Amino acid sequence: MKKNLVNSPVMYAFGMLAMMIPSQAFSSFYSYYYVDKLGLGIGLATLARTIFMIWDAVNQPLFGYWSDRTNTKYGRRRPWIFGAIPLFMLTFIMIFSPPKDISEMGLFTWFLIALILYEAVATVIWVNYGALFPELFKGDKIRAKASAIQQGFQIVALLIGTALTPILFTAMGFSKMSIVYAFVFAMFMLFFLLYVKENENAVNSPKLSLKESFGETLKNKPFWLVNMANSFAQTVNGLLSSMIPFYAKYVLNIPEAQNAVLLASVFISIIPLVAVWFWLIRKMDPVKGWRLSMIAYAISVLPLWFGSDLISGIIAGVLVGFGMAGFLVTPPIVNSLIIDMDFDKTGQRREGVYTAVSGFITRSSGLISALAFLVVGLIFGYESGENPGPDPESTFRYLISIVPFGLLLISIFITLFVKIERKPTHVE
Repeated sequence: MKKNLVNSPVMYAFGMLAMMIPSQAFSSFYSYYYVDKLGLGIGLATLARTIFMIWDAVNQPLFGYWSDRTNTKYGRRRPWIFGAIPLFMLTFIMIFSPPKDISEMGLFTWFLIALILYEAVATVIWVNYGALFPELFKGDKIRAKASAIQQGFQIVALLIGTALTPILFTAMGFSKMSIVYAFVFAMFMLFFLLYVKENENAVNSPKLSLKESFGETLKNKPFWLVNMANSFAQTVNGLLSSMIPFYAKYVLNIPEAQNAVLLASVFISIIPLVAVWFWLIRKMDPVKGWRLSMIAYAISVLPLWFGSDLISGIIAGVLVGFGMAGFLVTPPIVNSLIIDMDFDKTGQRREGVYTAVSGFITRSSGLISALAFLVVGLIFGYESGENPGPDPESTFRYLISIVPFGLLLISIFITLFVKIERKPTHVE
């Protein structure tokens, strides 16, 4: 093992690559697969997401708390990730492998159970992976660099998970596609774990009780404001990813095989734009840079309204890439500042709790996205691929442009109230 690679931003980013390939395939195509391909009604799909959110409200903060209190010779976070790898593989495959010739209610039951199991295991990995970021990287400059590299790997994963997925499921079906991604996930995740070494001082630091730990989190106003803003913006990420297959079919009227081209236009453009945002963030206060990224993102979704064919869709996709790149880079830096501020106040390292509660708030974006799909679908009469209603084109124009713009305006408004007091004690 090369010592200069241990805890390096590049090796840390391999964890993001591992998780985001299957996660993006899931978020981009599970609605399309279950609703448009298998005929599950959007009402039942939304109900499944709602039930999951109730479960997620309980398990995510607890996973973070348990992770903070774990103390082994292998660290706090790594044992959790190691144990979750095979379970993640199995539950991801389960999502895309429902029994054949199943009733709609049977399909709903399968989807609900698979969703609860899959997202619970994914939570374990995301909480522990995210909690390592502020522990491994100290100071604005190294965090900006680590975040930019991490998001560069994430964009590669987004490109694979969105653009390659239609090619794979067209060639081999959704179930075999999920098996391929499950093994790719395991390979990259094990590679990441090989080069991560946790801070022994953080592992052995005193621990707050459950009541004290969550009490301090609940009283942290900047934390709640930042993550509420991120939640609405994250909803836009989810909507764009999940609506593009519908947008391609009903608005652009292009063949399913061309989905890969459309999706690639968005995510290939993000790769160089992450470098632009890295340059910008290094020259300004992180909170101001985060707010600027929200404004750019809001403006960038409007051209999607005017798409009418593959070429105009690609142009709109490239433009939205600029705003999305900014939002991918900035939140980890701002959240790390909040964790540093908490450490200055309490003397405790609680990355797990903060990452878990932050994850729950931002993951609520999945419910917001599902509700937006349901409400707009009801307005325009879209029920499923078997019954798309009289005007599916308007349904997906609104869902991919106007609804995201409104959600980002809410995010921007919330950012105006965020103020983070900083002590000049952290290493740059």
